[in-house]
Amino acid sequence: MADTDLLRERGLRVTAPRLAVLDALSGRGHLDADEVLGHVRATLPSVSVQAVYDVLHALTGAGLLRRIEPAGHPARYERRVGDNHHHVVCRGCGAVDDVDCVVGHAPCLVPSSTSGFAVESAEVTFWGLCPTCRQAG
Repeated sequence: MADTDLLRERGLRVTAPRLAVLDALSGRGHLDADEVLGHVRATLPSVSVQAVYDVLHALTGAGLLRRIEPAGHPARYERRVGDNHHHVVCRGCGAVDDVDCVVGHAPCLVPSSTSGFAVESAEVTFWGLCPTCRQAG
């Protein structure tokens, strides 16, 4: 589905900044807001920092982006939504990659007690060293 259709389907207006943010995150994995801003400014040089933050917030709220916040690192955004995948983060350089759900369906972890909560997803972060940092160390 085209990004314009995705925006409309979620009740959002189609704007150049929204399309540019979606494009910036297409095929690039996990970017922080500054990285998204850099990519967006390549096509929309006058876009403000606040506009990019507003768009990231709106797209995340509409379920078109996923926001992750690895401890000690800035929030990162990705377009892979709709599943319950996890992440692996490098303790050296902060690189982030996806890890498919260990069981294959959401949620893939079942808590022993939910305290009455209706559990919708499980978030797991694996930590280690990426191949580049392992070779450097």
